[in-house]
Amino acid sequence: MRAFAILLAAVGLAACTSSDEDGLDVAIIGEPGELFASGNRLAAPAQLLRAATAQGLVRLDENGEVVPGIAERWIVTADGESYIFRIREMKLSGNQRLDARSVQRSLVRAIADLKGTTLGHDLAQVRDVRAMAGRVIEVRLKSPMPGLLQVLAQPELGIVVNGAPSGPMRTIRQGTDTVTLAPMPPETRGLPAQPKWWDDVRAIRLTVVSADQATRGFSENRFAVVLGGSLADLPSANVGPLSRGTIRLDSAIGLFGLDVRLARGFLASADNREALALALDREALIQPFNLAGWTASTRVVTPDLPDDPGLVTERWPDLDIGERRAIAARRVAGWKAANGGKLTLLLALPRGRGSDQLFAGLAAQFQEIGIDLRRASSGRGADLVLRDRVARYAGARWFLNQFRCGTSNAICSEDVDFLVDMAVNANEPAEQTRYLADAETALTALNAFIPIGAPIRWAQVRSGVTGFAENAWAFHPLFPLSRAPI
Repeated sequence: MRAFAILLAAVGLAACTSSDEDGLDVAIIGEPGELFASGNRLAAPAQLLRAATAQGLVRLDENGEVVPGIAERWIVTADGESYIFRIREMKLSGNQRLDARSVQRSLVRAIADLKGTTLGHDLAQVRDVRAMAGRVIEVRLKSPMPGLLQVLAQPELGIVVNGAPSGPMRTIRQGTDTVTLAPMPPETRGLPAQPKWWDDVRAIRLTVVSADQATRGFSENRFAVVLGGSLADLPSANVGPLSRGTIRLDSAIGLFGLDVRLARGFLASADNREALALALDREALIQPFNLAGWTASTRVVTPDLPDDPGLVTERWPDLDIGERRAIAARRVAGWKAANGGKLTLLLALPRGRGSDQLFAGLAAQFQEIGIDLRRASSGRGADLVLRDRVARYAGARWFLNQFRCGTSNAICSEDVDFLVDMAVNANEPAEQTRYLADAETALTALNAFIPIGAPIRWAQVRSGVTGFAENAWAFHPLFPLSRAPI
């Protein structure tokens, strides 16, 4: 412990420098005030900080894989409806000891706080959380949920006992939009002590900045890592000679497309909403960004997930783009003839040069079928709003839960929600997948969401930095960047 105290003091003194030996400077793209936000609707900076300081039963490593958190091991019962975790023997600050009861209370409280959120819907399959003997807790499910561990690794489910977070890092300094973190040594995390463990360990200085500030700081060598990039700000990354070869693209899964906010005027009809989906040449929209390997899709749910039974396929496989646009143009012309005048739709996009390019492409393509697209200043009053969100786990329910009535800002269907609820309560995996496929089919027919393809996430990483890897969740935890061996 004395050596670790010395390390903390050294880190604190070195916090104003940018030397990798003294600490690693990491920028995350965000807005002022997001880093220290509380509650359970967290922006990316707050998620990253919470994951670093309050791990769950399990957590994610740099590859996006589930690894032990405060649980040292676990088993799953043969029916897939019970997960039993053994908690590490560890003490938190204030000499508080982790035990089954304290962990159970923290987890139950977190699940209750998430009700009404999309992550809360993802947890609907949890029947209860029980404290068993000693350091063992059980999570019981209504039906099998292969993605449960991935959900339990989310930052919002980090374990906090009487205000004492569970690591694996501790805050040692913070400012308005910055924080310096140091990894906790293994003996404070319920692991065997390691001599000289701290020799190569480094602190992490995390700063929330705009995309332009992040990429400029990277090109000026003030940041070694930039996280949180999206399509909206991708053009910012191509700045300066030091930026070449440093852009890292995640093969993320999730939702990237247009929400239909209001079923009014032309958009009151599902067939007319389908016209927007028919009109899109998805690959051509993204081609200006020069992204190799990006995947377009006409589906709401990402294809080829582990629970995808192949019952839902891509739309209009026998129609080329010319034929699709001809169908869409006839529907637009018919509506104009019946209603008179021009047809103009308002689209809201986030700020950024990438959004400007995307808007130009969408406007040109919708013009092909007779629709004028205008840029809205905000989502309020817009007909269409970009939905750009990375999945939390590889399950169809995540995608469908994003469109829940009462949660989603897009038009919704209680019938779709009912089918998803039926899947939650179905005991047989085959029955679950049929309900989910039926729900996706119904949501697709509603045309409340116009899919474009996979969400685009990027980072910039200086050569030689370890502890970073691309992954499907576009989530890059800070602990591996600290070089802590365990």
